[in-house]
Amino acid sequence: MPVKSTKPTEEEQPQDPEEPVWTYRGYKLKTSEFVTAMVHFFRAEVTRANVWRQRLDTTTNWAVVATGATLSIAFSQPNIHHGIIILNTMLVTLFLYIEARRYRYYELWSYRVRLMETDFFAAMLVPPFHPAPDWAESLAENLLLPSFPISMWEAFGRRLRRNYLWIFLILAIAWVAKYWLFPVPPADMKEFIGRVAIGHIPGSIVISISIAYFLFLILVAVLTVNMTRATGEVFPRFTVGEQDLRGDQIHPTDELKGIRSWLAPRKKRRQFLAFIVTGNAKAVADRILSDMGRGVTAVEGKGMYTGAERTVLMCALTVTEVHNLEASVAREDPQAFVVVSPAHEVLGRGFNPLAKED
Repeated sequence: MPVKSTKPTEEEQPQDPEEPVWTYRGYKLKTSEFVTAMVHFFRAEVTRANVWRQRLDTTTNWAVVATGATLSIAFSQPNIHHGIIILNTMLVTLFLYIEARRYRYYELWSYRVRLMETDFFAAMLVPPFHPAPDWAESLAENLLLPSFPISMWEAFGRRLRRNYLWIFLILAIAWVAKYWLFPVPPADMKEFIGRVAIGHIPGSIVISISIAYFLFLILVAVLTVNMTRATGEVFPRFTVGEQDLRGDQIHPTDELKGIRSWLAPRKKRRQFLAFIVTGNAKAVADRILSDMGRGVTAVEGKGMYTGAERTVLMCALTVTEVHNLEASVAREDPQAFVVVSPAHEVLGRGFNPLAKED
């Protein structure tokens, strides 16, 4: 008589449950759900960055079309005043300012895209590569409190060097040619200076203001050339030895000095120090440790009004954890007194290292 095997088939064997990415207050986010959410979020941020990238091209097109139309009118007849070129220069400057502002918004969305590309998708494609430990924290902070990753000066200088410097150069040459060639070339420099006068403003003052303006543009273009905080540009992020992929010596911890430090934005992670006065210190501390994974330090205190002994808990945290801290404390001790103060800097485990690496 054949013996029926009691060994479970492959279909009957129990499957290992999918390990959740995180568990919080009974809610579980599975790995597949997390990846799906990240993929949709990535697509949304790419679309948003692409929309703002197209808006940059639109502003440049405005400047090119306005310049072409102005030069066509200015050189169509000898008696047309050269002020039309000056007005167009002011209009192009306005376009440059608008484009720099749009570029900052583009960099905001591009910053999020680059974070996911380098620290999420790259980690999936190359298993030995490990994402930065604070990439998720950086992304969450940028979602909760959006801030521009680059300064207005860097955006202004970058767009100026990429496109507008050539437009301004064409306008300057056209402005000089307009009164040097029409109606006839001047006999000497004195006559030329007299031609460029605008109303009661002498030609020497007009030329001086024009030279000062173009020197200002050149100065901005030069001083912002080493500002590479823009994530939408093709800049190497990872190093090979002591050199980057372009062969230049880099020092990631170095800060900009001199006038460039004034032009650069002050970007620093928002960190806080929480003081919790509670009569149920053990339960509150255990809740913070289990839910948030943050260290807690207890200090004995005394209420001067009631005279009751109280325990004061101290906990360092980031901006994305403030709400979780409040919820954890309220769950264990609704009568607790919580003070959350900004911290200038937090050094140690879980934050920036206390000792800088050589």
